[in-house]
Amino acid sequence: MATTTTLRSGPISVIDYRCGAGPADRPFVELHGGFSVSYVRKGSFGYHVRGESFELVAGSILVGRPGDEYTCSHDHACGDECLCFHLTPALVETIGDRSGIWRSRGVPPLSELMILGELAQTAAEGRSEIGLDEAAMLFAARFADVVSGRQRKPPKTQPRDRRRAVEAALWIDAHSHEPIDLESAARETGLSAFHFLRLFAKILGVTPHQYLLRSRLRHAARLLAEGASSVTDVAFDVGFGDLSNFVRTFHRTAGVSPKNFRRAAKGERKIVQERLAAPAPT
Repeated sequence: MATTTTLRSGPISVIDYRCGAGPADRPFVELHGGFSVSYVRKGSFGYHVRGESFELVAGSILVGRPGDEYTCSHDHACGDECLCFHLTPALVETIGDRSGIWRSRGVPPLSELMILGELAQTAAEGRSEIGLDEAAMLFAARFADVVSGRQRKPPKTQPRDRRRAVEAALWIDAHSHEPIDLESAARETGLSAFHFLRLFAKILGVTPHQYLLRSRLRHAARLLAEGASSVTDVAFDVGFGDLSNFVRTFHRTAGVSPKNFRRAAKGERKIVQERLAAPAPT
């Protein structure tokens, strides 16, 4: 099995699992080392744990509890791919460690969780404004709510909460050229990552990662319009670690490439006219 650790940040880690086993391969016993919830994005496999057997297909959820032994089999198909979210005990307790939720088992495909699973997959591929740590936390929290039947109410906010959110946004904007994840931003407010994510999004209308990304794009637009630095230098100066990701994100947001944005800022009317004449995104 091929595994890739896509994220390791504070209370949550994300691992990409790709298994090529088939009916001819013999299953073997494995052990859950911690709390986990995995989104099956492709393929099929059997999951056997605590005397129960589950057939998992694309869209299913595999739940793991520390200390439980399990086996996976591929009697009916060859190979599978999963995006697995590993949670610390503290995060499980924060989300809600209610009886019956965090026990090793398979959960059938549920439409809402499938959508959030695909959102997390998109974030893992760097094609979303939502951070992977945020998408993973949203998925895990929503899993707990859906399985338990709980309706989680939006957080109530006090004046100090609003101040915390605003101060966090100011801090993110001032340090947007640096590596920032959900855990480090939450640390500035003295809140857990989960509560910080909910509070920030409730008060400011965007997630911390969305605000970070838009701050970087705003600074990039200013540098492109006013300066003479190369597009590559601008990308790295504002905090993007990858040039192609910067160009793709900027184009998706502005509707033009960074080079054409600079040309428009310097007065090239044709680019401005073409952009104004373009149909609005749907």
